[in-house]
Amino acid sequence: MATVQLKNIKKVYPYVSGESKKSKKNDVLPEKKTNLQITDEGVLAVQEFNLDIADKEFIVLVGPSGCGKSTTLRMVAGLESISGGELYIDGNLVNHVAPKDRDIAMVFQNYALYPHMTVYENMAFSLRLKHLPKEEIDEKVKEAAEILEITEYLQRKPKALSGGQRQRVAIGRAIVRSPKVMLMDEPLSNLDAKLRNEMRAEIIKLRKRIDTTFIYVTHDQTEAMTLGDRIVVMKDGKIQQIGTPQEVFNHPANLFVAGFIGMPVMNFFDAQLSEENGKYFVELGGKKIELSPDKEERLKEKEVKSQPVTLGVRPEHVELKDDGIAATVDVSEMMGSSVHLHLTAEGRNMIMIVPTVSMKSFPDMGETVRFGFDGMVAHVFSKETEENLEF
Repeated sequence: MATVQLKNIKKVYPYVSGESKKSKKNDVLPEKKTNLQITDEGVLAVQEFNLDIADKEFIVLVGPSGCGKSTTLRMVAGLESISGGELYIDGNLVNHVAPKDRDIAMVFQNYALYPHMTVYENMAFSLRLKHLPKEEIDEKVKEAAEILEITEYLQRKPKALSGGQRQRVAIGRAIVRSPKVMLMDEPLSNLDAKLRNEMRAEIIKLRKRIDTTFIYVTHDQTEAMTLGDRIVVMKDGKIQQIGTPQEVFNHPANLFVAGFIGMPVMNFFDAQLSEENGKYFVELGGKKIELSPDKEERLKEKEVKSQPVTLGVRPEHVELKDDGIAATVDVSEMMGSSVHLHLTAEGRNMIMIVPTVSMKSFPDMGETVRFGFDGMVAHVFSKETEENLEF
């Protein structure tokens, strides 16, 4: 139960021993092998990270591998030193406070259970280190086991448990401590799809039963969308957007967020944005679609002019239309309640999701179909900055 503030947090990894900052042969920085920024100090793994987390809020850090999300979590935990900026937990500066004194608990991706201890002993271990009374330890462990429905496994060793059961034990070991902040680093990534779905639901239920602040790291956008009060989308060590799942899905800040959040990914086209008498239109494939009034209002406020844009439309927002834009069918995937049509249109690959109830027959490969979309679901991004022109 605590607030967490990260103020201009930065993490720099220096060059490995034996590797000079500059090449002796041509006096230039070493070749850049990632998208992370390289400076004279080293590689900037996290930079300009600013985030205020409210008491009992569930925050999810999401992004591709190598974007800095786990590094950020480890800085909050105290497992990584902070190269710059300030970290506050409950208003107290903790940059140089030892991990054991931060009143946080962390659940790791690989469970990190002691194989020679029973489930009970694993969960009780940290409490015994604090020299709590035996009766209090017993009460806390049994209460956590009941919450996580692992009471029957308390006397088993980790090797006798399934992956999902081990992860419950790892979570139980964390919650017995009643931490101010619960940190979770991709805790479900080692589970199969069915178990991931089940454990995701368990974490949602757990969150309602224990009053604590959660910071959760994942590369899985489904976890981010279903678990988080707010999502922090990261790329190359920088925050790209912070918002509720709906805000990030409906109003992506830039092309990266638009392409990362949503499955299947958003369709992108080269299009023309035109402004006529205070109204805005997107032109694609010889068709002219007027944007919705709220989008027009935001573009007016920013004084956006007519220009070439990258147009984004989500697959679920594309419809079959007799008088729409022509597209060629590449692949037709039956998904049960819907069909995913993989198409080529206007020189781009795209996906359209069509409910099966609305289809009398399925188009064959190479067949031409026509599609359209409403101006309310069109997103326009700058060709130069890749930023959403509405925001």
